Amino acid sequence: MTVADKAEQGSTKKEFKMKVKRPKLDDLDISIGKKTRLYRLLYEHGPANGTLMVLPIDQGIEHGPLNFFVNPPSEDPDFQYRLALEGSFSGIALHIGLAEKYSRKYVGKVPLILKINGKTNVPSDDNAFSPLTASVEDAVRLGADAVGYTLYAGSPSQDRDIRQLNEVRYECAKFGMPLIVWAYPRGSAIDAKGGKDSLYAVDYAARLACEFGADVVKLNVPKIDESKMDKLPKPYNTLKLSYEEAIAKVVHAAGRTMVLFSGGSKESDQDLLHKAKAAMDNGATGLIFGRNMWQREHSDALKISSQIKKLMLES
Repeated sequence: MTVADKAEQGSTKKEFKMKVKRPKLDDLDISIGKKTRLYRLLYEHGPANGTLMVLPIDQGIEHGPLNFFVNPPSEDPDFQYRLALEGSFSGIALHIGLAEKYSRKYVGKVPLILKINGKTNVPSDDNAFSPLTASVEDAVRLGADAVGYTLYAGSPSQDRDIRQLNEVRYECAKFGMPLIVWAYPRGSAIDAKGGKDSLYAVDYAARLACEFGADVVKLNVPKIDESKMDKLPKPYNTLKLSYEEAIAKVVHAAGRTMVLFSGGSKESDQDLLHKAKAAMDNGATGLIFGRNMWQREHSDALKISSQIKKLMLES
C-alpha cells in the first residue's frame, strides 16, 4: 500500500467514525402531498417522534407460505393488522390483494404502505427483477401514505428495473406519494464483490436510492465478513469498521433519504434489540421488522414491539 493509499484510508476511517444525524422531515425538499403523508407516518402513528416503526407482510409473495409455518395464525393477514394496531406501528406494508381484502376495518387506524412490485423466490436471484403488481394510482385510491418499490441493485436486469423505478418515481411526484425503495443488492456480480450484505453492496444500494429519488430507503444491516474482505473493491477491502460504524456509513451514503433497517430472519429478543439500538443510535430514521414480529406469538410480538418502541422514543 502506498503512502497516499494509507492517507486516504485513514481519512475515510476518521470520517465515518463521526456520529451521523438522521434527516428530519423539514430537511427534505418535497411536495406538500409527500410531506403531509410522511408527517402522518412520522408524527401521528407509531413512536410519533419523527421515527418510523413499520410492519411488513410482503413475504407471502417474496418467500411463499413457508414463513408462516413457525406461527400458523400469522398466515391470516388480520394477525399482522391487529399487531400493527395494538403494537402502535407507524404503518403496515403489503401488496394490493391484502390491502383490498383486509384493510377496511383498520382504515384511519393503521397507515398503509402499498408495495407495488414483487416476485417469487422460485427462480434464483442471478437475474433478479420485480415487475409491477400495482400502481401509484392504486395507492392513492386505497388511501396509502407511501408506496414501496424493490430495486435489485447490481442485477443484470438493472436496466429495466431502473427504467421501471423512474416511471414509479414520476407517478409518485405527480400524486404527492412518498416513495420507499427496498434497495437489495443481487446478482452474480454482487456475489463476486463480497456478497449482497457486504458494506460495499449495502452502501452502494443506499446511495442508489438517494440518487434515484427515494424519500425513504429500506436496507439490510451490512455484515462484516473477514473471509470475504479480499473480494471487496477498494477501499472497502481495507476498512476496519465496527458494526455500529458500518451502519453509520450506510446512513451517511443515503444522504437526505431516510433509512429504515430491516430485521431479516427471526432473531432472539436480545439480538433484535441490539440491532434496533445500533440502528437508531447511528442515524436510522426507523426499523421495518416483519418476521421478527409476526413469527412470534401475538403476546410475545406485542412485548418486543413495546420494547423497541420505548427504545425509539429514547433515541
